[in-house]
Amino acid sequence: MTGWAICSAYVMRYALKVRANPSKSIIADKSDEIAGRFKGDGHDPNAPLSRSQILTLIIFAATFAIMIWGVSSQGWWMDKMSALFIAASILVGVAGWMGEEGFIDAFMAGAKDLLGVALIIGIARGIVVIMDAGKMTDTILHAGEGALSGLGPIGFINTMFGIELGLSFLVPSSSGLAVLSMPIMAPLADFSDVDRSLVVTAYQSANGLVNLINPTFAVVMGALAIGGVPYQRWLRFMWPLLLALVILIMGSLSIATLLN
Repeated sequence: MTGWAICSAYVMRYALKVRANPSKSIIADKSDEIAGRFKGDGHDPNAPLSRSQILTLIIFAATFAIMIWGVSSQGWWMDKMSALFIAASILVGVAGWMGEEGFIDAFMAGAKDLLGVALIIGIARGIVVIMDAGKMTDTILHAGEGALSGLGPIGFINTMFGIELGLSFLVPSSSGLAVLSMPIMAPLADFSDVDRSLVVTAYQSANGLVNLINPTFAVVMGALAIGGVPYQRWLRFMWPLLLALVILIMGSLSIATLLN
């Protein structure tokens, strides 16, 4: 809860600063470009919604309702969600009476914004695959195991957190990182007199923290592409918050270790 409070306070402080002075925005120089992407195509913004627009909104809401149902109860993941969104886009095209050419143009225009993200994620994932195939990830994990040996409880849990931060860049999947690191890191905690639950907390905290800026995380990169925010400016905006969260997490892990 404290972490969420820090995040909320940081974002609200930034929002109020930009509201008072828009030039303080990290993308102030791109405001006209971004605004142009979201302008209408000649329609009056104050006009009531047409039947096709209402139908489009209904399809949009129904798509997310079906996605939530599928993920929560039917075991859906990326392949089925992708098929759902493609089907929804076709229905939106029909509802909007775009015609075949208009639908294709609109679809390609939307896909264009995310093409660069797809290439970045694909290349980054390729690096991870090469590292796994070449056993380089295992070498890094073995070096981390050696660094943890002989440390006291506080030194162990904070070093463990640092190692998980590094591994989270290489393995953005939370389940994949758990399978890779937990069988080795958790037993080591017994030798340092650290509860295994704190090792899990360190892993979860590290993975969640890194995924706020991880270039292989589709949610972050996709959102940045849609919003027109360059990745390097996102890093510049996030680093004070990340630093505060790292200090908070390390302090919490240390206190929990002492109490244990």
